[in-house]
Amino acid sequence: MNTLNKEQYDAAIAGWINSCGNYTSIKNLIPTNYVFNFDSGQIDWMKNLNKNAEFCTEIGVYKDQLIAVLCPLDSSGQKIVVKDYPYSVLSELNQDLRLVETEEYTLIKNAVLSKDLRTIDNSSDMYWPIANKPMMAQDKAVEAIESWRNEGMTWFYRECEEFKGSRTFKKFFVPADNLNPPKPGLTNIICSFGLKFSEVYQRVLPTLIFISFYVDIENTGSIETISNTYDWSQACPPLCG
Repeated sequence: MNTLNKEQYDAAIAGWINSCGNYTSIKNLIPTNYVFNFDSGQIDWMKNLNKNAEFCTEIGVYKDQLIAVLCPLDSSGQKIVVKDYPYSVLSELNQDLRLVETEEYTLIKNAVLSKDLRTIDNSSDMYWPIANKPMMAQDKAVEAIESWRNEGMTWFYRECEEFKGSRTFKKFFVPADNLNPPKPGLTNIICSFGLKFSEVYQRVLPTLIFISFYVDIENTGSIETISNTYDWSQACPPLCG
């Protein structure tokens, strides 16, 4: 498991803050087709320490590479001080990225016979799937990821030129349920940047999209929607709570 000590962590966070207003530096650090990859050990570490409905993923620069650092939060939303901080380097995918969304339906048929065995009711009810995890529709995830790949550098250029990096994200707050995939056998979680429009801020904001992978990707379950693609994270700034 890749980790940073406290001194390395502080230096990495400062490195990204110092890069936020420099478009040339950002362009070298962030190929928009690269992703973060957290292994199951790092995910378990976060699950065991985090005490909040969200956890924090901070962005840093370590050894001239962009990294995402996992930071657990206490019940009041403050960062928990730890000895070592797990991180992932922004890297090229080594295989195709498969997004899966399985919707399961239950059809209940009702038949009623009278006392003399005549049919008096013959109907059926369809129970539609209910999402029991904070997930997004697959098409929206794909749209956000492709938007980042195609427009991410344009977004950065405007932020650097017009706002000197003051509005560029420093961290993301992520729903902790993303750490609890709906089936066993988790091997790793791919984390991709995306771009989505915020109705509140009336502008495009970056997000992180979490995509889980298993020993066996085939899903089983009852009346629910099962996906390996999870909810939007909130960029800070502007969504810093």
